[in-house]
Amino acid sequence: MDVYDKYEVVIGLEVHAQLLTKSKAYSSDIAAYGGAPNTYVSPVTLGHPGTLPVFNEASLQLAIKLGLATNCKITAYNEFARKNYFYSDLPKGYQITQDKTPICTDGFVLIGEYGKEKRINIHRIHLEEDAGKSIHDLDPFYTLVDLNRAGTPLVEIVTDPDMRSGDEAYLYLTEIRKLVRHLEICDGNMEEGSLRCDANVSVMLKGATEFGVKVEVKNMNSIRNVKRAIDFEVKRQIDAIENGGTIVQQTRSFDAAKGETISMRSKEAAHDYRYFPEPDLPPFIVTESLITDIQQTLPALPKALMHRYIDVLKLSTYDAEILSSEKAMSNYFEAIILLTNNYKAAANWILGPIKSWLNENAITIDNLKITPNHIADIIVLIDNNKLNFTIASQQLFPALIVEPEKDAASLAKVLNLIQESDSGMIEHLVNEALAKFPEKVIEYRNGKTGLLGLFMGEVMKLSHGKADPKLTSKLIIEKLNSLQ
Repeated sequence: MDVYDKYEVVIGLEVHAQLLTKSKAYSSDIAAYGGAPNTYVSPVTLGHPGTLPVFNEASLQLAIKLGLATNCKITAYNEFARKNYFYSDLPKGYQITQDKTPICTDGFVLIGEYGKEKRINIHRIHLEEDAGKSIHDLDPFYTLVDLNRAGTPLVEIVTDPDMRSGDEAYLYLTEIRKLVRHLEICDGNMEEGSLRCDANVSVMLKGATEFGVKVEVKNMNSIRNVKRAIDFEVKRQIDAIENGGTIVQQTRSFDAAKGETISMRSKEAAHDYRYFPEPDLPPFIVTESLITDIQQTLPALPKALMHRYIDVLKLSTYDAEILSSEKAMSNYFEAIILLTNNYKAAANWILGPIKSWLNENAITIDNLKITPNHIADIIVLIDNNKLNFTIASQQLFPALIVEPEKDAASLAKVLNLIQESDSGMIEHLVNEALAKFPEKVIEYRNGKTGLLGLFMGEVMKLSHGKADPKLTSKLIIEKLNSLQ
């Protein structure tokens, strides 16, 4: 038995998501990424004496939206608290957060394969402000501090310790990022720090009733690195235990280049932060009417979309997962299927020619000049045997990119792409193709039926790709069977 198989892994995640508000959590300073260092600040953000915070109500609404989307209970009576600790990028010396009354509690998300999903419970979601950013790699002697990020509104999403592998953590984070992007409450860019994750990792012998000592891993800037960090940390802890060592509760950083975690400091307990109620912000009440109003603004969510695409539209699991993964893509798909019920063709166009063109040109689907109406019109042309997919994707689609103001049918006529369905004309081309390969006709009649493709290709070449493939195939087979 592999030594690692003796152990069970226990993982809980804490995800910090920056909220897409125009201003900061408790001031009117700009909440944005990319400005010159220390320009999005004011005396309020810097915590100067005599300044007072003012709660940004937009952050409350976005937090409730996330809570509803993750099946949480919404807390009616809410208080703010001060979380006290000293760090160079925390200008006030404390962080305004929620301690006793998190805005959302007792929720869950589903992860994993369709029909075999696992429930990951969300313990709490609370509002707080971000700290600034310490920069260690621009000066050889000093750490630089940029306070632009300080005060940016966040939600912290805390799970129960329900995950049992790095793979499950990967799936959970992927689902959370899909959710916040669909809800348009966070852009989900981990490389810019707007979505950050801390992982609490412990191991215990299988069958044990008590969790092991947990270690918190920070400093992970991608979903893949979260998985890598967890996988390394699990192995490190098991190796330490097997070699007679003990696991110490601590905070560790992940070095992505080396693929390993590094000890930073002993883990703080809640009492180390000396939480107490924020004296400068009054409690706020969330009314049922506000919750109802926000509920009505929720878009269709990724899991619900995926289930509908599989169960109702009968798409493959793969197609459904890709189409539901991004809001702009699912919106584009939904717009197409309002105009055609050929759902599979709509999916094929998005996941085929459209996705390829977007990748090649480094743009997103919401910037695509070809509209869903164009794609629906092309699908109708193909379904009515006016066009074949190859011609449509290789010639008509690029032409519409150049002239998006044209409609598909008109442009296809101008480009002389409309499929030839005249049986007399196609029969003439079939005769010409068979006459060109008399020895292949004999081989076909002797059982080499794979040569049908050769004859099809020759007719398509003679017709410049415009012959109706179904009719062409039918006529070739009839002609071959009739020859003596």
